[in-house]
Amino acid sequence: MPYSIDEILKAYEILIKGIEADATDDEERAFGGIIRAGKGKLVESIARHMVEIAWDKIGGEPERLSLRKQTFKIPINKSYIEKLTNNAIRNFIYKNISDYYYTFKTDVHVSIDNSMVMGIECKAYTENAMLKRIMVDFTLLKSIMPNVSCVLLQLESQLTGDYSSPKKKIIFGSHSSHTIMSYFDVELNIITLLEGERKVNEPIHNSEYFKDLRKDVLEIGINELSDLLKQYQ
Repeated sequence: MPYSIDEILKAYEILIKGIEADATDDEERAFGGIIRAGKGKLVESIARHMVEIAWDKIGGEPERLSLRKQTFKIPINKSYIEKLTNNAIRNFIYKNISDYYYTFKTDVHVSIDNSMVMGIECKAYTENAMLKRIMVDFTLLKSIMPNVSCVLLQLESQLTGDYSSPKKKIIFGSHSSHTIMSYFDVELNIITLLEGERKVNEPIHNSEYFKDLRKDVLEIGINELSDLLKQYQ
C-alpha cells in the first residue's frame, strides 16, 4: 500500500521544520545549499508518494507502476546538421554521429508496464527563468517520447499570476509564464502544493514563515495526477 495522505503531511511538517536545524549543525557545507537540497529531495519524495496514491485511487495494479529513474540519450537533431554551412564540420559530425547525444533524466520517472508515461520536475519553488529551463528539458524528452505527460510539482510558486492559489477551480496562470510556454510544443501541468506566492525574504523553513501543507490541496494535486494516469488503467 502507498503512504497515506496524512503520512505525507506529517513528513512534510517534520522535514521542513527540521531543515534549518540540520543545516546549522553541518559545518562542512554551505547553509543555503543544504536548505535547497533538503527541500528538493522532500518535493521529489512527495511526488513519488502522490503518484502511488493517484495510481491506487483509480484502481491501478501496483505491480504495473514503476518509479525507477532512467537516463535517456537524446540524439542530435539531423536538421541541425544539414543547416551547418561548414562542410567539414557537417561531414565530421555525420561520420561520428553515434557520439552526438545529450544524456537526460527528470526528477521523477513514472512508468506503466515498463513504458515511461510521465515525467515530473520537482521544485521547492519556480520562477520564470527556471520555467524556461523546464520547458527546454521537456521538449528534449518529448523528442523521443512524444506522448509522455509533463508535470511541474512545486511547493511554492514564484511565477506570479494565480499559480499560488491551488484551490481555485480554474487556475489562469500568469502573463509571463504563458508567454514563455507558448514557444514550446509542450503541455505543462503545473501543480502547486502551498498557498501564497513565494517571498524571498520569508523562507518556509523559518518557523516564523512556515506554511502548512493542507490535506485538501494535496488531494487536488493527487486528483490531477490521477486524471493524467487514467488512460493507462
